[in-house]
Amino acid sequence: MITINPKNAFPVDEVLFTFALASEAADVFAAYRHLICGIGKVNAVYNLMKAIQQKKPSLIVNLGSAGSNHFKKGQVICCTKFVQRDMDVRGLGYEQYETPLSGLPPVLEYGLQMEGIPEAVCGTGDNFEMAHSARGYNVVDMEAYALALIAMKENIPFLSLKYISDGADGSAAEDWTVQVHHAAVAFGRVLKLDNRKQA
Repeated sequence: MITINPKNAFPVDEVLFTFALASEAADVFAAYRHLICGIGKVNAVYNLMKAIQQKKPSLIVNLGSAGSNHFKKGQVICCTKFVQRDMDVRGLGYEQYETPLSGLPPVLEYGLQMEGIPEAVCGTGDNFEMAHSARGYNVVDMEAYALALIAMKENIPFLSLKYISDGADGSAAEDWTVQVHHAAVAFGRVLKLDNRKQA
């Protein structure tokens, strides 16, 4: 079982682990059902929907690297709220991050809180942010909002854990390259996967 908190636990063989890149999964997740969805919101949505059609999971777990100037490099955090940081239609009278005519609020609140892990708001966009100054989110990535939206629409519980690989600043690219390979080991430790292979 994978225990998220006292109210939520799932058999590991009913979980779908999602990553943007194979390097974020490494060998740690080879024995588990996992999806390498690709970089960006479009790839994430397309490949997650294909995986759900093949076999609907009881839980979707999004694991990956993220930038932050709020949390420390090497820290694992849990995203429970999501915004599309590159969605800006304020010129037509909508709120920043609000998708017009979607019926959705600017902040998507759809994510389980894992006990003992710091909570975060993830800003998802189709660019690699290197000068984070926005106040509406404290973590940046390129897929989580899209994955959370699909999980919500398909009524599947969703957990998003991010490994902070860089400071979303001028040295973000160099830091990410160095740190990304540490992510899978950190996730395996947090999820206690070594003890749950037969669960």
